[in-house]
Amino acid sequence: MKFLLVEDNQALADAVSSRMRLDGHVVEHASNLGDANAFVETDEYDLILLDIMLPDGDGRTFLKAHRARNRDTPVIVLTARSQVSDRIGSLDLGADDYVTKPFDHAELEARCRAVLRRKAGKSKTVLEMGGVVFDPVAGLLSVHGKSLNLRNRELRLLELLLNSPEQIFSKQKLADRLFSYDEDVSENAIEVYIARLRKHLEPSSLKITTLRGIGYRLDHDS
Repeated sequence: MKFLLVEDNQALADAVSSRMRLDGHVVEHASNLGDANAFVETDEYDLILLDIMLPDGDGRTFLKAHRARNRDTPVIVLTARSQVSDRIGSLDLGADDYVTKPFDHAELEARCRAVLRRKAGKSKTVLEMGGVVFDPVAGLLSVHGKSLNLRNRELRLLELLLNSPEQIFSKQKLADRLFSYDEDVSENAIEVYIARLRKHLEPSSLKITTLRGIGYRLDHDS
């Protein structure tokens, strides 16, 4: 998953980013509203973690404008304000959830998982298809009952494909979702991850189809 973290406290931003990256997520960091707006104009995110008190304005202004453009990216508000009215106000503007500072990182991770499940219309995180059982939260994959070990980016690539079967993903699109903006990624790197994932999926009825000059698609042989 690709997250945008909008937070001006550098120490907190580093801590949150490190925890999320350990789970294999890509995290982009904006320290102010100007940078946050630039990020969402040029990229797509699975989740936005949004601080309220920012050096160039109120995060709720960003949230209101984001929803006014009919963008449905889930947003979790990070707020030091404990008043009920402030939390309700954020939810009314379109936030999917909120976490009050200081927060436990495990709680934030759990809320992220819950919001993403709701966005996908799922009550559970485990994905099952074609003999493949995949738990993206625990990082567990089994094919016809045999457990397999995947690296973090392989896990996130599989999660992306399983969540959107038969959708075509270009190499650039996959690179955008698997790597952060400041990482130098070649097309060969994407090919390597696709090849590894294909090998893991061989015993299943799932296959990754190459559409030359276009991209990749996850297909399910019936």
